[in-house]
Amino acid sequence: MPSSPTPSPTPSPTPCSAPEPSGVRRRSLLAAAAAAPVLASLAGVGTAAADSPDSPDGPRALPGGGDLGPNVIVFDPSTANIQGRLDEIFKQQESAQFGTGRYALLFKPGTYHGLNAQLGFYTSVAGLGLSPDDTTINGDVTVDAGWFDGNATQNFWRSAENLALVPVSGTNRWAVSQAAPFRRMHVRGGLNLAPDGYGWASGGYIADSRIDGTVGPYSQQQWYTRDSSVGGWLNAVWNMVFSGVEGAPAQSFPEPPYTTLQTTPVSREKPFLYLDGDEYRVFLPEKRTDARGVSWGNGTPRGTSLPLSQFYVAKPEDSAATLNQALEEGLHLLLTPGIYHLDRTVDVKRAGTVVLGLGYATLIPDNGVTALKVADVDGVRLAGFLVDAGPVNSATLLEVGPEGALADHAANPTSVQDVFVRIGGAGPGKATTSLVVNSRHTIVDHTWVWRADHGDGVGWETNRADYGVVVNGDDVLITGLFVEHFNKYDVQWNGERGRTVFFQNEKAYDAPDQAAIQNGSIKGYAAYKVGDDVTEHEGWGLGSYCYYNVDPSIVQHHGFAAPNRSGVRFHGLLVVSLGGNGQYECVINDTGSPTSGTDTVPSKVVQYP
Repeated sequence: MPSSPTPSPTPSPTPCSAPEPSGVRRRSLLAAAAAAPVLASLAGVGTAAADSPDSPDGPRALPGGGDLGPNVIVFDPSTANIQGRLDEIFKQQESAQFGTGRYALLFKPGTYHGLNAQLGFYTSVAGLGLSPDDTTINGDVTVDAGWFDGNATQNFWRSAENLALVPVSGTNRWAVSQAAPFRRMHVRGGLNLAPDGYGWASGGYIADSRIDGTVGPYSQQQWYTRDSSVGGWLNAVWNMVFSGVEGAPAQSFPEPPYTTLQTTPVSREKPFLYLDGDEYRVFLPEKRTDARGVSWGNGTPRGTSLPLSQFYVAKPEDSAATLNQALEEGLHLLLTPGIYHLDRTVDVKRAGTVVLGLGYATLIPDNGVTALKVADVDGVRLAGFLVDAGPVNSATLLEVGPEGALADHAANPTSVQDVFVRIGGAGPGKATTSLVVNSRHTIVDHTWVWRADHGDGVGWETNRADYGVVVNGDDVLITGLFVEHFNKYDVQWNGERGRTVFFQNEKAYDAPDQAAIQNGSIKGYAAYKVGDDVTEHEGWGLGSYCYYNVDPSIVQHHGFAAPNRSGVRFHGLLVVSLGGNGQYECVINDTGSPTSGTDTVPSKVVQYP
């Protein structure tokens, strides 16, 4: 168990020691254990078609650019009562876990003093400079868990991006769990990933960020940090994974459980909105191979830029037909905050299309349709939105490439970043498969695909969802994969040469009995299944947990299943039984010690085979 820097003891790693609050289930039982940019150089970047006011086929019927809507709130250093507005939104969103509010809080370049931007649900805060150091807050961007009695295990769906912080106390608090990215941030001090009181937490994700001081995870059970720089890292509970991080702890799994890659094989940072003078543009960072450290180290990131006039600025009342019309006319999509009901699929057919969400814009497919599909084309970028299953079963919710896609996209892959999927919780939802990746070379960079274990519309059949993520395309890379609670396989990987850096999983809590999860002769569906015919695959830092609270006698044979071949390799695997509610017999295939008893102690495999 990590030690605390304060006299207060750190919580025990055994969840069964605490009573179970109503409606919380396992979530309550998780144990703790600069230089100014040269904007002019970018103003004309992009293809001629991209900067033309008309599509290649003639004038557009739909306008590009325009107002960002009422839920995008833009501040500049002269804005009066910024703190009051921040507090007002936080009060509304603090405990609105399944509410309808959606907000993006944007800060123009400059320096701000004495602010504490507390972030609740569905709230994103971001700077509008080209570099994080263009927008400095002398203050904090805070996530804590006072709304949930100091328990941070449900602090989902919020984000901080593209800001420099000078924390008041020297350390900024960011106590989050899944779907809460911390991107392109410069913390001129330390970063505390635990809630006040060092209560339970289950995160999390940092990318393209510089933390000058020490990162203290404390009670965080797992974390993934990519292409960043840290002044130090304090401790680990179950599973801490780093790729391309300057200052990261050395590889030491299983004890302490640090899995460290010196570089990230392929990365391309998330698109972001910024201001060039008074003009909004969207920056598209370039692809990096064997990346290490931040992409903005000299103050000016590498990539291209598109004017907002090349985007259809969508509003929640827009229909799927309108979104498709905009795409057909050659526009990209900027989804402003809100909830979008789709009676048909949004079809992304053009290479290089950007679909960027602000403030957790949420797509809900009605009548069992697929929310969004991407053709087998180069360079599509999907980023920053939530897909919420509707009450009529969808065969799929999000598809990257059609079935049988074969085109080579190595030079310019499609990327899926901070795109989160939810089945149930806000109400009944069903989907046979949530995310399907068919296109080769796709980069999925931070996703949480979640069949809800609490909220409304939750039950073994009520929010039925058999498969979380299915990868059929070859050469796919996933960095930061969180998938939980599916009725069958959480991840099924059929493509060749797939790679995953960091995986976090929980099996479905609500299986009624052993028979409900039986997979032929095998006890339970693996959390992460590599197809029997796959000859090459590799994974680093993967964990699966079980908490069968309806029938604690359920036995799960293994967390991971893969062909026993020399080309299929795993590094740093673990399984955990939470308080003895269900047990694992093995870690991967028939290898690894079983979990046992009521102690929440991981069983680990360092290398496989």
